[in-house]
Amino acid sequence: MRLAPCVLLLAACALPALAGARPASSPAAGDAPAPVALVIHGGAGVITREQLSEADEAAVRADLDRALDAGHGVLVAGGTALEAVVAAVRVLEDSPWFNAGKGAVFTAEGGHELDAAVMEGHTGRAGAVAGLRTVRNPVLLARAVMEHTPHVMLAGEGAERFADTRPELERVPNDWFDTPRRREQLEAARERAQRQAVTTPAEARFGTVGAVALDRHGHIAAATSTGGMTYKRWGRVGDAPVIGAGTYASTGCGISTTGWGEFYLRSVAAHAICARVELRGDPIGAAAEDVINGLIPAMGGDGGAIGLDARGTIVMPFNTAGMYRGWVATDGRRGTAVFR
Repeated sequence: MRLAPCVLLLAACALPALAGARPASSPAAGDAPAPVALVIHGGAGVITREQLSEADEAAVRADLDRALDAGHGVLVAGGTALEAVVAAVRVLEDSPWFNAGKGAVFTAEGGHELDAAVMEGHTGRAGAVAGLRTVRNPVLLARAVMEHTPHVMLAGEGAERFADTRPELERVPNDWFDTPRRREQLEAARERAQRQAVTTPAEARFGTVGAVALDRHGHIAAATSTGGMTYKRWGRVGDAPVIGAGTYASTGCGISTTGWGEFYLRSVAAHAICARVELRGDPIGAAAEDVINGLIPAMGGDGGAIGLDARGTIVMPFNTAGMYRGWVATDGRRGTAVFR
């Protein structure tokens, strides 16, 4: 597989933070507020211009912008990075355009199983959920696991019983997550699987949403949510809810991934990027490039990731046809993109 370069609008592997900026910290009285940053994704995968009409692309970008508004609004008001990523991901979960929440793909049995995770870098706290069927916003339940249980991950029926104890969580019938487009994808995947005698068509392996934020206190958080893999069987769980694989945050780095989850699990991809930053001293752009466009393809996988470091340097590498993404940099520059 040819390794694709890091893809950004600025012909570089990272959106730089403010020139000469140090890691953000709480401002003293009279000082200008410390810079904040936010980056989001709506999944990487088989996204071509032929498949995405101008009207559909406009709708996708509009929902990316709504997620940016939600998360960045939290940050500029002085809220925490954790609050910001949860707010942004919640918007994406409620959009039918992305493989999470309302737009989740179908399992082989014709239902939906949802996964999510959050992590707070400066405390090391994390929460995750897998195999949900009736929780409208899995990211909210992942946060509740982190904040209101002694555990990191809850799964399936037990996770949903815990959801019943949290008044902020809404339960919905499983078919609430249905969309006509995902139903068509399921039928196409079934036909290809039967014809080709494979359990997972290549087109089915992608799609996740995520967010990473830097707040005014210099703290980083990451969140990821997904409906998993189209036509998945046997309770399959990918990398998104696994801390270190699809979601990771530390004091100096935060990552949310999207792609063929089995390879992100085997490479512990999100942590692998941050370890290069914090232990080896790599710039985050080089670290993300090394893992997403080096290690993952060398193993046979593909996909993308988003992330930022303590300076607010944003990275968005991917090696697929497209990746839905959006960002607000520390200097206020903002954008959304789908293709290269």
